[in-house]
Amino acid sequence: MDAAEFYTGIVVDAYARLKSSSFDPAPYAAFVTATGEPALELGCGDGEPMLSLRQAGLDVEGVDSSADMLDRCRANAATLGLQVTLHHQRMEDLKLPRQYRSIYLAGPTFTLLPDDETAVRALRAIRNHLTPDGQALIPLWIPDPTPPSDLGVQRKAVDDQGATLTYTPLSETYDRSLRTRTTTVRYERHTPDGTTESADRDWIIHWQTQPSAEALCYQAGLTITRTEDDHGNPAAPDADEFTLIVQPS
Repeated sequence: MDAAEFYTGIVVDAYARLKSSSFDPAPYAAFVTATGEPALELGCGDGEPMLSLRQAGLDVEGVDSSADMLDRCRANAATLGLQVTLHHQRMEDLKLPRQYRSIYLAGPTFTLLPDDETAVRALRAIRNHLTPDGQALIPLWIPDPTPPSDLGVQRKAVDDQGATLTYTPLSETYDRSLRTRTTTVRYERHTPDGTTESADRDWIIHWQTQPSAEALCYQAGLTITRTEDDHGNPAAPDADEFTLIVQPS
């Protein structure tokens, strides 16, 4: 394994086992049911919640930038006896052979795009892959700075081989004017025989406010039809979490 493969492998394995969020499939299933099939989940990762939608009989495909995550998704699908169609592409470079009536991101994956230029490219890709009557669901999130007391604190999990995986935020910059939070994180894998593998990376969250999201959608040829809170009600203008429902202009 070369350095790049090691780096990718340890980060993906740590992310999969240490992630703190799971997504209720119900809102996404309701969106696809109401908007129509076929559907596409952007950033499907290891299959949550896409596989739940497939279990419900919905025609949903997945796309992710990580080949390792897609391998996990295939394995999870096989365990459930499901057939899945998966694509290994970046959201901003999406080029698939069909269009979809429903496109959604599970959770605020859109905030992992590092800048507005990349975000517009992703929105244009979404626009190009929607049918004329299609809609996309895009959850967004404005993060707080990581509390200083959390820096240097490890989170741990154990993998299938009995190795201990740790995630440690080391330092952070929080730039409100650029709408960007950059956290330097260390991932480590400690094996039962005493071997330690380590990889550091900058974890970038680039957030959108409601006005900035509206401007980007306009550039991408999308119209925002609704801006909702977690309960499906109109989101407050200063909400830290909100979901856009967009359609081709």
